[in-house]
Amino acid sequence: MKKEKCWKSLHGCLCAAVLALFTFGFTSCKDDDLKGGFDPSKPIVVTDFMPKEAGYGNNLMVYGNNFGNDVSKISVTVGGKQANVISVKNDALYCVVPKGAYGDEVEVSACDDEGEEIAYAVAEAKFTYKKQWLVTTIAGQRFEDWNDAKEAEGSFDNCGYMEGISWFAFDPKSNFDIMYISSAALGPVRKVNFANETVEFLSHISYSTERPTIITWTPDENQDMVVTRDLSSSGNVNIVYSRASGFTTKVDLESTLGKLKSGNAAMIHPDGQLYYTAYYTQDIYRYDFATKETTIASKHVKTKENLRLVLHPSGKYAYMMRLYYSGNNSGYIARLDYDDEAKTFGTPYIVAGSDGSAGYADGVGSTVRMRGPGQGVFVKNPDYAGEEDEYDFYFTDDYNNCVRVLTPTGRVYTFAGRGNDIADGGYADGALRTEARFDRPWAIAYDEKRECFYVGERNNKVIRKIALEE
Repeated sequence: MKKEKCWKSLHGCLCAAVLALFTFGFTSCKDDDLKGGFDPSKPIVVTDFMPKEAGYGNNLMVYGNNFGNDVSKISVTVGGKQANVISVKNDALYCVVPKGAYGDEVEVSACDDEGEEIAYAVAEAKFTYKKQWLVTTIAGQRFEDWNDAKEAEGSFDNCGYMEGISWFAFDPKSNFDIMYISSAALGPVRKVNFANETVEFLSHISYSTERPTIITWTPDENQDMVVTRDLSSSGNVNIVYSRASGFTTKVDLESTLGKLKSGNAAMIHPDGQLYYTAYYTQDIYRYDFATKETTIASKHVKTKENLRLVLHPSGKYAYMMRLYYSGNNSGYIARLDYDDEAKTFGTPYIVAGSDGSAGYADGVGSTVRMRGPGQGVFVKNPDYAGEEDEYDFYFTDDYNNCVRVLTPTGRVYTFAGRGNDIADGGYADGALRTEARFDRPWAIAYDEKRECFYVGERNNKVIRKIALEE
């Protein structure tokens, strides 16, 4: 549709700096630097554009003639949405596809000094908008002045900040409508209801005394809540809250091997065992719900490491992540294989990253560098249909401020966020890699019902959502 007004570019003559990254042949935004300025006695002609299919934030080249060479006097509409024009010369212009450009036309207008449209053209070819994965903020509040900050119960947009997010756990009987958040002794356990978009506290689980770190679920039909605790003094690190009581009545899981402290990783195998670790020993303990006996399944090669355990949906193996903390130089993901006959896991071995190096690098196996892999989640990849392992593993990388993916072949790539080798994060919603910024993401979960990810951040203190555009 022809426009009544032209909208000036948001970036004016920034193109010289921006296009140093692109090879489109533009050298300046100034009229004196290019020949063939707009001729009002001739029509604008659009001959083509590339690519024909693109999504929000992608580059778009439009070709034709009589575009002029002043970005402040040219307007481009892609799919019915105003595009940001970066640079223009008489026969080509460069712009960025706007969000939600669902129409199929690419339109170009020239305008005068007052912004009135004086020439217009539309491409014959049709444009196809490709939905993009985007990062948004869905729950929690960020405060400009932290003196005004609060933690509260309520709706997603009025529940205050979320202190110490460390672990996400969907209630297995809720059809992905209810998720619980533990905060590693820094804040209350929260119940997040995605059906009515509210957050409430489980005030009876004291984060100062119970110190909840990991939440899992018993393998029986009750699927009671199991909380693994980062106790500061020796005790029973695992407790069970019964579903029948609304998760208010608790029972200690007493270990036959004695008391422990600083439980920091846990997972439950469908064969009926709870596997967990404790910071000071790094034995991998195995509690059998049927016999109520505790044994040592295997041992991690080091002590005093903060770990996380995530079970593969098949139960055939699990990943163990080593959380980063100041002063160490290590970042890796190890694998533990399950022995069906012995009904236990074997010794962990590293599949990505290094025990002696931390940093940021995508790659394969030992060439990968990470700085704080935290929680992870297995997500089925339809491209792997029929293969032995059909799941990718998405995980948070704490100090690299990003979400990454470990494939079954051992390749790691960055999925969302900038990815860097510095501790400074940021906060921004938008396109996965080019715009989205995180600040110390620890927790992640995948919502199979809504087909999206949720990410919890230690420093931004909110829940982010990663999903295809709606």
